[in-house]
Amino acid sequence: MAVSRFSSGDRVADRRADYASMLWDMGDRAAAIDLMADALALAPGWAPGWFRLGEMREETGELSGATEAWTEALRLEPCDRMGASLKLGLIGAAQGIEAAPAAFVETLFDQYADRFDVSLVEKLGYRVPDLIADALAGLGASAFAHVVDLGCGTGLMGERLRGCASFLEGNDISRAMLRKAEAKRFYDRLDRVDLSVMAPGARRADLVVAADVLIYLGALERIVSVVADMLKPDGLFAFSVELHDGPEPMVLRPSRRFAHAPHHVRALLTRSGFDLLSIEETELRRDRGEAVAGLILVARRIASADAMEQLDDPHAAVLGRSLVR
Repeated sequence: MAVSRFSSGDRVADRRADYASMLWDMGDRAAAIDLMADALALAPGWAPGWFRLGEMREETGELSGATEAWTEALRLEPCDRMGASLKLGLIGAAQGIEAAPAAFVETLFDQYADRFDVSLVEKLGYRVPDLIADALAGLGASAFAHVVDLGCGTGLMGERLRGCASFLEGNDISRAMLRKAEAKRFYDRLDRVDLSVMAPGARRADLVVAADVLIYLGALERIVSVVADMLKPDGLFAFSVELHDGPEPMVLRPSRRFAHAPHHVRALLTRSGFDLLSIEETELRRDRGEAVAGLILVARRIASADAMEQLDDPHAAVLGRSLVR
C-alpha cells in the first residue's frame, strides 16, 4: 500500500515522505530512510508512515529497525489496516499469526476494486473461478437452489455461478468490491460481511464457494465450521487454497497470504463433517512472474441427525436484488 494514499495531516511531513519515496526509487536508500525518519519526527502519530519506514528498513536488512517501526505502526493503529502484524510475523518478530487483519483485507480490496478484474485476470492469469466451475461440472453438479459466494469480490465467481443458481448470495468485506459486484447484477443478494467473525445463520445453502478467499483467513477451523452449519445435508463446499507442501498446517508467505498443506485441509474437512469428493493441484495465478500453485477442492456435507433438523431458508422465494451496506 503506497504511503502517499494516506496523508499524515502535515504538509511538510507528506512532502518529505514523497521525496523519500523519490530517493528510494532512484536508489539512494540511506538518504530515503533518513528523510522518512525526518517526516515521522514531524508527524510521530502517522501509522502508515511508520509502516513504510519499516518496509524500507527491512529491504536494507535492518530488521531490528523494521521491527521497531512496524511495532509503532501497530501501536498507533491497532486495527492494522497496513498489515504490520503480518510483516512482524514474516520476520519472526511476532508469533501465532493466524489470519490477516480484517482492516488490512478491507483496505487492500477497497483500493484494488477499480482495477481488480483487469489486473487479476488479464495480468496475473487468475483462473480460480473457472477451475472451481470445472470441478463442479466434473462432479455433475449443475443446478443449485441456494448458493453462497464467500468473499465474492467484484463477482468473477458469481458470473460462473449465475446460470446454475436459483438464488445467488454474495458477501465481501470491501464496500468498493460489493459496488462493483452489484453493478454486474449477477447476485440476488449482496451483504458486507467479515468472514473472520461471520455467523452461519440459517441452514440454507446447497453450495458454498470460496474462491481465493481462505488465503487471507489462515487458520481455517472456524470458517469451515461456519460453512458446515450453513450447508443443507449433502450440500457442497467448493474452494481454493494456496499449496504448502511442508509439514506445517499452514504458512504465511511474503505476499502476506496463507498457504495450506493438503494433509491439514483433508483432516479438517473430515473433522467438520465433510466427505472430500475431489482435489486438484493446479496453477491458480501468477505473482511476480512466478506460478502460484494451489488446490481446488470440492467436499460434500455429510447428512447427520443434527443436520436433518427443520430447514429454514428465508431467501428461497426472494427474487429482488439488494445490497446491504
